[in-house]
Amino acid sequence: MPELPEVETVRDGLARHVVGRTVTGVDVRRDYSVRRHQGGPLDFAGQLTGRRLDAAVRRGKFLWLLLDTPTGEVPDAALMAHLGMSGQLLVRTTADDARTADVHPHLRVRLRLDDGGALDFVDQRTFGHLTVTELVPTPDGAPGGAGSPWPVVPEPAAHIGRDLLDPALDRPALVARIRGRRTGLKRALLDQTLTSGVGNIYADEALWRARLHYARPTETLRRAEVERALDAAAEVMREALAQGGTSFDALYVDVNGASGYFDRSLAVYGQEGRPCPRCGTPVRRDEFMNRSSYTCPVCQPRPRNAHW
Repeated sequence: MPELPEVETVRDGLARHVVGRTVTGVDVRRDYSVRRHQGGPLDFAGQLTGRRLDAAVRRGKFLWLLLDTPTGEVPDAALMAHLGMSGQLLVRTTADDARTADVHPHLRVRLRLDDGGALDFVDQRTFGHLTVTELVPTPDGAPGGAGSPWPVVPEPAAHIGRDLLDPALDRPALVARIRGRRTGLKRALLDQTLTSGVGNIYADEALWRARLHYARPTETLRRAEVERALDAAAEVMREALAQGGTSFDALYVDVNGASGYFDRSLAVYGQEGRPCPRCGTPVRRDEFMNRSSYTCPVCQPRPRNAHW
């Protein structure tokens, strides 16, 4: 699934290409793609038609477009997108582009825009979805996420922690919460209620950089070790973001359909049997939460008292 760098790449594209545009019509071609919208497809279309897209916002892996309100009022609704395994938000900049893309086999929802273009939700595996949702105040009063100054978040994302690139993140409190858990370090990094945006790929890369094993019990970590893991996770996500994210196949693209290329820089993720870039030891793969974890057995020694 896309992680913070991939979602931020999409958010940036939406901010540049669709923010300020007004929705003139909505075509829901697959009802399942708006299954979380309580009013169903007709209400979904009705709540968007005639509304201006005022900002593209992201917190962790969560992405939404603020809908316009009377001048000076705090936004109260947003179009929220969950990309799932294969969801794409693709901008059609002209009417000709929109007509050409009209026959895309996996086009699920189209927002027609006032400039003649369109915003398409394309989803091959159909795990993603769109919904219009109300906004609620952030508990700390800080902006809801990257791309907006407003202290509001979609109600379905209210429980999600701030991400490691968020200037409003309370880092000391996060370190204390991680050390207070009785779990494995990677499980803590993947817990979106603690800090959002880190997924399997960047957790493995961060822990390799920090020389920490994924199963290290959080209650045994020193404060400096947690800081080292968080610094490494933030660093690897910034580097991935600079390269457009990680694209393993054509399903991971930006709003213009371009793939990221951070996969070329991965040290351990997906590198089973290949030499560790730091010491040359073959990278190890372990089963982890119905997925995989990749480590260097020398640089990241397995703890005896591991949390599996």
